[in-house]
Amino acid sequence: MAIAPGDMLPDTPVQSVGNQPAAEVRKEPLRELLGAGRAVLVCVPGAFTPTCSEQHLPGYVARMDEFRARNAKVACLAVNDAFVMQAWAQQQGVPEDLLMLADGNGDVVRALGLELDANAYGMGVRGKRFALYAEDGVVRAVHVEAPGELRASTAEAMLELIPQT
Repeated sequence: MAIAPGDMLPDTPVQSVGNQPAAEVRKEPLRELLGAGRAVLVCVPGAFTPTCSEQHLPGYVARMDEFRARNAKVACLAVNDAFVMQAWAQQQGVPEDLLMLADGNGDVVRALGLELDANAYGMGVRGKRFALYAEDGVVRAVHVEAPGELRASTAEAMLELIPQT
């Protein structure tokens, strides 16, 4: 069953890494990383894939000042390893406060009930394209994209959910 408004973020461990080459890989429960205050978790099917690299992540990078102004953390999750996420962050010019989260085995997307079987494309199990908004670890909204779409999980769509401070 997919995570829904009113549910708590799972305690499932996720790896986070900064965008600098010497950055340390940290493993922490998702709820600890995003559980205090306002947070947006955006999931992409894969780092370096066309839509994710050309539209989805760049939208969040471009709008980070607006998320900061609303006191909202932003994290990008993908079923990739931490070093791929780090290289992607460097290539995309991701600011340090946009957390890049690696879900190498797909444990987090499974815990959220938002896994995607992409075996037919040679990609294994991935995360569906989605974004969720949480306050103090409680999910307030979940926007899952229909296959081939990018509307509901964009930075603009998430900003509409977050009250201005």
